[in-house]
Amino acid sequence: MAIIDFKATKCRHCYKCVRNCEVKAIMVKDGRAEIIPENCILCGRCLQVCPQSAKTLVSDLNLVKEMLMRGEKVVVSIAPAYMGLLKYKTIGQVRAALLELGFADVRETSEGAALVTAEYADLLEEGRMENIISTCCPSVNDLIEKYYPQLTPYMAPVVSPMIAHGKLIKKQMGSDVKVVFLGPCIAKKQEALDPRHAGYIDAVLNFNDINRWLQDEDITIEDCEDKPFTAMNPRVNRLYPVSSGVVNSILVTEKQADSYRKFYVHGEKHCIDLCEALVRGEFKGCFIEMNMCYGGCIKGPTVSDDSASRFKVKLDMEASIPREPVPEDETAPVLTELCLAKKFVDRSPRESMPDNEQIREILAMTGKVRPEDELNCGACGYPTCREKAIAVFQGKAELNMCIPFMHEKSESFANLVMETSPNVVLIVDENMKILEYSAVGEKYFGKTRAEALQMYLYEFIDPADFQWVFDTHQNIHGKKVNYKDLGLDTLQNIVYIEKENVVLATFIDVTKEEEQARQDYEKKLDTIDLAQKVIHKQMMVAQEIAGLLGETTAETKTTLTKLCKSLLEDGADNGGM
Repeated sequence: MAIIDFKATKCRHCYKCVRNCEVKAIMVKDGRAEIIPENCILCGRCLQVCPQSAKTLVSDLNLVKEMLMRGEKVVVSIAPAYMGLLKYKTIGQVRAALLELGFADVRETSEGAALVTAEYADLLEEGRMENIISTCCPSVNDLIEKYYPQLTPYMAPVVSPMIAHGKLIKKQMGSDVKVVFLGPCIAKKQEALDPRHAGYIDAVLNFNDINRWLQDEDITIEDCEDKPFTAMNPRVNRLYPVSSGVVNSILVTEKQADSYRKFYVHGEKHCIDLCEALVRGEFKGCFIEMNMCYGGCIKGPTVSDDSASRFKVKLDMEASIPREPVPEDETAPVLTELCLAKKFVDRSPRESMPDNEQIREILAMTGKVRPEDELNCGACGYPTCREKAIAVFQGKAELNMCIPFMHEKSESFANLVMETSPNVVLIVDENMKILEYSAVGEKYFGKTRAEALQMYLYEFIDPADFQWVFDTHQNIHGKKVNYKDLGLDTLQNIVYIEKENVVLATFIDVTKEEEQARQDYEKKLDTIDLAQKVIHKQMMVAQEIAGLLGETTAETKTTLTKLCKSLLEDGADNGGM
């Protein structure tokens, strides 16, 4: 099931998502970016940085509405980040607003956080783990399982507060109840589908979903009555979504001091740097709170940019949430009935790696044959040319993603055209200043390229047609122009380029064709003249023949008439006898 929806038609070859993806879980195919699910840690960074909104989050909102329409019992588990991201006067108003949407109950995910804190406190008290990494953030969990699997022994073998809360609700209210998690995280959607604990969370919504739904129903949280939460009071565990929230919850909750040094880290790059340090074995005996989002969950990938800064949210939440632990007598009985254990495993992507010769071959395809050719500019999204070459080998990147190479290639093609084209190519600006002039122009106009680029068009040819194209923005195609003083006939195409506000023209030399055409025309005229003479002569002959035939016919007629008359006279004489 896709979590991030990708609209290929909006992707514009900017590679911004590749540059911002710390684990390079985005491949470029046919010039368009695609997410690689098995590599993705769902940090949501690509959603935040995409300038064309080509990537959007798939919403479960319709799924949740269908649950309610079917009359199912649906309970909301609302992440504690709501305290800094929703507008209300009392937290009971938040619960009341969601109940108006039709939910059977609304409970705080911090209840699950209280149970997780108790489990963490036990791990610290036992002191058997060399280092302990918190496992509340599913993106961090994915980062370690996929890219640093050697660190899985350091991961606290405990489910996240969301899963813990889902288990708690289904234990208390029945397995048939539907649990919907509401928070700012998109990785929770994938965590809910994880086979290790699938079925405890039935849908995941973010605060944008719920705000849109409330608006559609004309429900304003601040206008709702106060309906306080009725389940366990999570107390200090409501601080989980702010950086250092987990550490503070543990410090308040643990029964006695432990030997672990505690610190927190947040942000993709910082989490990766920490993992690298752990792989190198730089420190031991530490409890580490890790969160993929800078500032914690309060600035998750679905939190709008126009919301309050993470600094203000952190300060406000820390000021309003008392540092009080959940009493052990509230968590211990629950933990005896619920299993919150989780086993973390190696889920690293199995990708083939090229050898050095294959890398060199790929680098050479983009003009990088020497170490100094490798600019490592990062424009393609990869920090070094070699890493980009590896991505090409793995089918995650394309050769033409190298912007300096493509720029150089386009320039070389342009120069090749200007140097080798048999036609004259001219580009002029609105002042008729020559901006480009192909090398072949010297043959026809007697000006070298260097000379022409210092001149105006009207200094050696009539610019009238060029000016007309500039003035009208209409193009001229296939116009024949003769330069008598140069003995040159041309076929001209003159077009206006709006984007650059210039005129481009190509002059095709048709002098030979025109000369041949003139010769052919003269031959035709000679042939016509000869034909006219022949016709005249034939007419004269015909007239002479006609005259002769006329005289002969007259003589024949006279002779025959006389003969007939003679015969008639002879017949009359004989009859009279």
